[in-house]
Amino acid sequence: HGARRHRCCWLQSATYSARGFRARLRQSAIPPARCCLRTGSIWLVPVFTLLLVLGQSDVFSQIAVFFSKMAMVTFGGAYAVLAYVAQQAADYYQWVTPREMLDGLGMAETTPGPLIMVVQFVGFMAAFREASGLTPVLAGTLGGLLATWVTFAPCFLWIFVGAPYIEALRGNKALAGALSAITAAVVGVILNLSIWFALHTLFRQTYPVHQFGLSFDAPVFSSVDLPALILSIAAATAIFRFNIGMLVVLAASCGAGVVMRLAGFI
Repeated sequence: HGARRHRCCWLQSATYSARGFRARLRQSAIPPARCCLRTGSIWLVPVFTLLLVLGQSDVFSQIAVFFSKMAMVTFGGAYAVLAYVAQQAADYYQWVTPREMLDGLGMAETTPGPLIMVVQFVGFMAAFREASGLTPVLAGTLGGLLATWVTFAPCFLWIFVGAPYIEALRGNKALAGALSAITAAVVGVILNLSIWFALHTLFRQTYPVHQFGLSFDAPVFSSVDLPALILSIAAATAIFRFNIGMLVVLAASCGAGVVMRLAGFI
């Protein structure tokens, strides 16, 4: 009886403590409008400052605006947005080449942290090559930091402003249907990313095609990269035909790539 009474007292104390914590949390909660203003300022003040001081054509302003837009439209994780980043950075802004974008993705995949950190590589390369008045390394470092800032700062806005309403939104059938449609679209975007990277991995040259309202890159078949093609076929065969583990295939592919490089095939 004594142990049961002690357990009941403990549960009552825990309940009262939880209620008191929730009450204090409600009292100390920042109003959504003020929270939106604070977190929005953290994100947007540096962006507008760069635009006013340096102008729209400066590379730092372009980095701030481009990656802010990227953060605004990101759905479905890093792979979904990397297709947009890769094509804009390589084809439109020409901050990096497609091969360099592949290198950046490879580094992001093999280092700790989220894959979206590849944007830091893109920001570094953009400022490293195009910034004037600064040493390339300093400009690249600032460009990488800026890209990281405007990529992650909007996340706090969505979290702090949207968190009070997230439970109510879960029960909204119209919104749930819209999110399901977005999820389906994200699958297509990830497929687009896979095709884009495969195209620039297997072929050294591509050319733009604009037909039937579509725009895409087509390969120049004479520029096929035979070592990359051989490694890709061998890796796919090992995984899908012989069910060899991913780590083993990855290690073997890396080793084969090093051997081909030393032998002068790459």
